[in-house]
Amino acid sequence: MSAWMNRTGRVACVPHKDGVDPFEANFNMGLAQPLSRSVRLNGFATCLRLEEIYWTILERIAKANQCSVNAVLSYIDREVHLRHGGVKNFSGLIRVVCVVYLLGLPVAR
Repeated sequence: MSAWMNRTGRVACVPHKDGVDPFEANFNMGLAQPLSRSVRLNGFATCLRLEEIYWTILERIAKANQCSVNAVLSYIDREVHLRHGGVKNFSGLIRVVCVVYLLGLPVAR
């Protein structure tokens, strides 16, 4: 199993034998590859660069809502502008939205 390292380089945690190894031997490194896609957010063409795994999660969100990935992204873009006046790091916001979706966390605070 992989050892987790802290900032000083010392072993901070070794997953228990019955625990979860987040970096298993057959881990697909392709999922971590950045992938740029041209998207249209509320009528404006732009390019969004996310790791492949996030595009896969966005496809699941779109399928669950019976719409396209562009529609999901446009909705997030519109809502963040209406509710918060925008965001400096849209890609980062999309990553957080994907993780929140997977964890099933409540979205309202």
